Amino acid sequence: MSDISNLKGCGTALVTPFKKDLSIDEGALRRFVEFQIGEGIDFLVPCGTTGESPTLNDDEHRRVVEIVVEGARGRVPVIAGAGGNNTAHVIKLAQECERLGVDGLLSVSPYYNKPMQEGLYQHFKAIAEATSLPIIVYNVPPRTNVNILPDTIVRLAEIPNIIGVKEASGDISQIAEIITRVPPEFKVFSGDDSMTLPLIALGGVGLISVAGNETPGKMTALTRACLDNNWDEARRLNRSLWALMKANFIETSPGPVKAALAMMGKIEEVYRLPMVPVKPETKEKLRAVLVDLKLT
Repeated sequence: MSDISNLKGCGTALVTPFKKDLSIDEGALRRFVEFQIGEGIDFLVPCGTTGESPTLNDDEHRRVVEIVVEGARGRVPVIAGAGGNNTAHVIKLAQECERLGVDGLLSVSPYYNKPMQEGLYQHFKAIAEATSLPIIVYNVPPRTNVNILPDTIVRLAEIPNIIGVKEASGDISQIAEIITRVPPEFKVFSGDDSMTLPLIALGGVGLISVAGNETPGKMTALTRACLDNNWDEARRLNRSLWALMKANFIETSPGPVKAALAMMGKIEEVYRLPMVPVKPETKEKLRAVLVDLKLT
């Protein structure tokens, strides 16, 4: 494990490649990790929601994390997904990830249960007390139906190994309030590719990216331009990547990004139910964007 107290930049929320028999495509995953690192990505995030984590059993979750850790070989940090709506089960996943040698955890807020703010606080506090790993809390209300409010983030920031938040609320005012109120060392990452520029302008430290699957080099360049206060270059890159950022969400993610990666020859286009292949018209839109960016 490496020290991620200075973690910043662009990390990819990795898809999980499957074979046609729905088993994990370990070879494709290993090649994909190498592609990511070769393109200059700053860190890797396996088994997040982009990785279809709700459809992975515990052994598969462990195996995906293990392969990514082995593939990274310490060259970049690995922040493993360990989240869910059963606190005891999340603790088990977190402890298993720690044994596998990850550098930190990304933990999505409990979905469907719709806990109150105190429940959210106690959930993440319990996870933090069960592991020594640094934890990034993931707030994505459109998918969980619950918003971790700034007051709760401020409370969570007082827990020593909760080091940051991946913010995907889409609410720039909320993001600004969080950045203003948390300690300077608490890390705020964008959870939405298209919000990267304004979030870093407000004081955020980076991005956990979907588009990084397709173009890790360009998404890393965008993030670094923002962090370096090179706003002309950041705006240029943002304009060039905007169509891809939006195309990845024409249908529910990770449908479009997996379809795009299949067009690029990185993976087979295989999903686990309830995810299904994207519509033909979506594929055509994706193909046009990829051609424009010279990705296929």
